[in-house]
Amino acid sequence: MSALALILVVCAAMLHACWNYLLKTSGGGIGLVTLASGISTVLLTAPAIYIIFGTSYTPKWSHFGMILGSAIIHSFYSEMLDRMYRSGGDLSVVYPLARATGPLLTIIVACTFFNETMSAIAAGGAILIGISALLLTGDPRKLRDPAAAKSIKFALITGALIACYTVWDKQAVAAFLIAPIVFDWGANLLRVCMLLPYAAKRDPGGMKAAWQNQRRAVLGVAIMGPLGYILVLYAMQMAPISYVAPGRELSILFAALLGTTLLGEKDRKRRLFAACGMVVGFAGLAVG
Repeated sequence: MSALALILVVCAAMLHACWNYLLKTSGGGIGLVTLASGISTVLLTAPAIYIIFGTSYTPKWSHFGMILGSAIIHSFYSEMLDRMYRSGGDLSVVYPLARATGPLLTIIVACTFFNETMSAIAAGGAILIGISALLLTGDPRKLRDPAAAKSIKFALITGALIACYTVWDKQAVAAFLIAPIVFDWGANLLRVCMLLPYAAKRDPGGMKAAWQNQRRAVLGVAIMGPLGYILVLYAMQMAPISYVAPGRELSILFAALLGTTLLGEKDRKRRLFAACGMVVGFAGLAVG
């Protein structure tokens, strides 16, 4: 992975962990998610219009289809992510479980259907990242606890959706050559159109309440969410998805630090030990 792609992935991981922390601590809700997506769309409008009309980028009808597909997948992802956090699971448990499932499935798809290959060092790094991520969840037997079943279910579904949108979006920016900012703006715009009626029916007044009571979280998610993912899209234009996907899981390290230091979640030593394993694994990806 090139140095620039590496830097983009690290920065994106930090942003991803931070906005997930805000979503978790705010209590979330479909109103907050919809409002944050709407604000993201507004913030990205001017840059997207400039790229469409002021640069050599030329939109095509096929681009609209890719953007629509991404919007649909991300809408389901946003809903499952919000349910995962509201189901009561610890940030440093459900977040790693979801984030570890996503890249594992992504690598399988990339190597099976898109003929991507990984060096032995990079493959070892990816495996170490996955093992370390699962170690963050603690004793695997605890995953069988009926009390944790609901949050684990949503975490696994979220991980599967991460794999879906990662593979889809990689094709959009690398094969269809859609400008990352335009792609994320268009997907956000369509996602808001899908979420608005759903939010109005399921949680009337939710967006107003989120703005009044959780304005900091709304703005944080609205700014850091798209910014982090746009960096990932640029990285996916430069490097194979089988490298970028597990590299993104460095965000689990930052989530573990946030969960144990700011939220007081238990087993700090074990989780930080596992997080260090992730750093070593990420180094393998960088060298490979």
